Amino acid sequence: MELTKKGHSCVRLTREGRTLVIDPGAFSEEDAALGADALLVTHEHPDHFDGGRLRAALEASPGTELWTLRSVAEQLSPAFPGRVHTVGHGDVFEAAGFEVEVHGELHAVIHPDIPRITNIGFLVGGALFHPGDALTVPERQVHTLLLPVQAPWNKISEVVDYVREVRPERAFAVHDALLTDLALPVYARNLSPQGAGIAPTEYARLAPGESAAV
Repeated sequence: MELTKKGHSCVRLTREGRTLVIDPGAFSEEDAALGADALLVTHEHPDHFDGGRLRAALEASPGTELWTLRSVAEQLSPAFPGRVHTVGHGDVFEAAGFEVEVHGELHAVIHPDIPRITNIGFLVGGALFHPGDALTVPERQVHTLLLPVQAPWNKISEVVDYVREVRPERAFAVHDALLTDLALPVYARNLSPQGAGIAPTEYARLAPGESAAV
């Protein structure tokens, strides 16, 4: 399948003419959700979930369906009966021809005084894992990890340890919209096998609109 970065934590996956989009939020490109056959949302934070964009995509394509957790589904399911599906940890389903497994239950800790919300990750095609805003380790091998590199809830040592624990064949950066051009090579240096010693994982960052085969 082909992976296309659509900004921040949003990606489009395309295979055999069908498209699945994960986390088209407020920091992603305006057209990120449009034309998708299936939409997946990991949690309710606005950089991952933009209700207006999802409604526009669902209204534009009557065959488009959405899979997400309860906190998001409750906001959209009344307007789109039968097309918004609530899923949680351990569920397996098919969306636009892609097999999807759900892993994880909670958002990472931002601060002990901030209540944790729910968060789920999606393993697509048994190969590519998007954890949302958490450092969830699936109970199976991951070929391609979408790696949250910068957030209010993480630091670089945790990101490196997460890659070491998951041990994917390669990792692509997500959750990176707030990084400046000055910061990008610093993160690349720390997350590459030559920098932080996380071999054999290959690390890369796609700019919005760039694609790679996965």
